[in-house]
Amino acid sequence: MEFKDYYKVLGVARDSGADEVKKAFRKAARKYHPDINSSAEAEAKFKDVNEAYEVLKDPERRAAYDQLGQEPPRSQGPYQPPPDWDGGFSFSQGGPQQGEAFSDFFETLFRRGAGPTGGRGAGFGADSHGRIEITVEEAFKGAKRTLSLRSPVLGPDGNMTLEERSIAVNVPSGVTEGQHIRLAGQGAPGSGAAGDLFLEVSFAPHPIYRPDGKDLYLDLPIAPWEAALGGHVTMPTPEGKVELRIHKNARAGQKLRLKGKGLPGHPSGDIYATLKIVNPKADTAEARAFFEKMAQEMPFDPRANLGG
Repeated sequence: MEFKDYYKVLGVARDSGADEVKKAFRKAARKYHPDINSSAEAEAKFKDVNEAYEVLKDPERRAAYDQLGQEPPRSQGPYQPPPDWDGGFSFSQGGPQQGEAFSDFFETLFRRGAGPTGGRGAGFGADSHGRIEITVEEAFKGAKRTLSLRSPVLGPDGNMTLEERSIAVNVPSGVTEGQHIRLAGQGAPGSGAAGDLFLEVSFAPHPIYRPDGKDLYLDLPIAPWEAALGGHVTMPTPEGKVELRIHKNARAGQKLRLKGKGLPGHPSGDIYATLKIVNPKADTAEARAFFEKMAQEMPFDPRANLGG
């Protein structure tokens, strides 16, 4: 993906005010408009100018774009935005350019969080979008979180400042990754009612569980004798530990299902435990002697199915 220097496209400094940006846009748009300029590159230049103005005229987008800094050296390969570069921002969606085709750079930065906005009438504030990261335990039990957002505010001198605001968020029990939490009236202000804020849910990496929808996956370590002889082992779940029966001659990679023990819902998800046989270390004389005895007395060839 190619980095776009929107300030360079419009020919303005990074600290230019809103009026200066608008003036530069109008000049460039007249220069490259297809009805005026019939050169081969005019159409592409005109699209670049419109895209640059779409970002720099919007306080939220411009403030977030400024966090990216300058274009990185080309020796680093194709440009990729840094992780969580837009943390705390909520980008407004909609508007007359909603269906316009912009570059992959623009789409990746500003439209990847688009959600169920729906149309709004004149005077109503636009819906906004952000992300919230929660734990698997919070998704299971529900939680209350306070989210801080940075809202760009235009001052009387045309310069932007970032204003912090805090929003209380109720995380419902059973929410899944990728789902949106709607906060009515917390979006962009308007002359009528304010828009809504849609928060896309993401899960923080978990040391045990791998969520997939409402299902949870985990690796369950067992000893070689537990796999051979069977028995009961204790396994964690989000609502507490449970006893799980291991059948004799269990195999590594075998999946066991705990129905209804995943994230709650209608129906609730399941937990899938993948058996992982873990060998003890032969780091003492006694342990080594035990393994040597097994090697001598057990007629076992783990490579018998390879033939030869």
